[in-house]
Amino acid sequence: MTLNHDRKSSKVPFYKVITFFVAAIIMFILVCFVRLGHVKQSFCRIRVIFDNIRYTEQLETAWGFSCIIEGMSQVILFDTGSDGNILVSNMKKIGIDPRDVDAIFLSHIHGDHTGGLRVFLQTNPKVIVYLPASFPRSFQKSITALGSRFKTLEKSEKLFDQVYTTGELGSWMKEQSLVIDTPKGLVIITGCAHPGIIPIVSQAKDLLQKEVYLVMGGFHLEGQPLRELHRVAEKLKNLGVRKVAPSHCTGDAAINLFRELWGQNFLKSGVGALIEVQL
Repeated sequence: MTLNHDRKSSKVPFYKVITFFVAAIIMFILVCFVRLGHVKQSFCRIRVIFDNIRYTEQLETAWGFSCIIEGMSQVILFDTGSDGNILVSNMKKIGIDPRDVDAIFLSHIHGDHTGGLRVFLQTNPKVIVYLPASFPRSFQKSITALGSRFKTLEKSEKLFDQVYTTGELGSWMKEQSLVIDTPKGLVIITGCAHPGIIPIVSQAKDLLQKEVYLVMGGFHLEGQPLRELHRVAEKLKNLGVRKVAPSHCTGDAAINLFRELWGQNFLKSGVGALIEVQL
């Protein structure tokens, strides 16, 4: 009798069993939703890999600019800096394989933005190089001589999903900038902004009819008087530029002014800086 009594008392009530299974199912569903949401999240990752401004100690600085853009349908190398050995070395130091790059986008002809191209193409000749139509034929031939392909760009156009060129702007120095269309707004990357940072931003807004989330790269303001710097900053504010990450040829005075005026929306840049924008 004692044995039968113990068996009856050890049974778990039916409602508790049901409650347990219901809770387990709910927990399973929640975990699945969280995981699915995490998988669906994607980011445009922009890493500055060549700059005369230092951001991280592990990378070498030199005059010029280059950044690598990941997370899009193509891995893009924007400009190549002035020294290919430094460019490739910096890439490898942060774990980026040059052979993973699909396309190179060149902003303008100056050597501090194209000087690293030859060494890079010797490392990865399978890329396609997007360059302004104003580049001389000798430059074009140097690309094919290394076994690579190129496409000249003159007008604004779509390059691949969410990625556009402003087309060549300016007169004495033709330059194109890269525009990435993200849910947060346009991301505009400039090399030296020789045509003027204001015309570049205006062209990007006119092209896609969207607000500007971020402008980064060289703004070509070094040595400009403070009055001009304030004028440019005010214009960018009026154009609705939400965040700025100036470097390279922007100049310390302009960078300090942007830091003051944009506050928490100022992003420190330089070689090694990483900027992520959710897609």
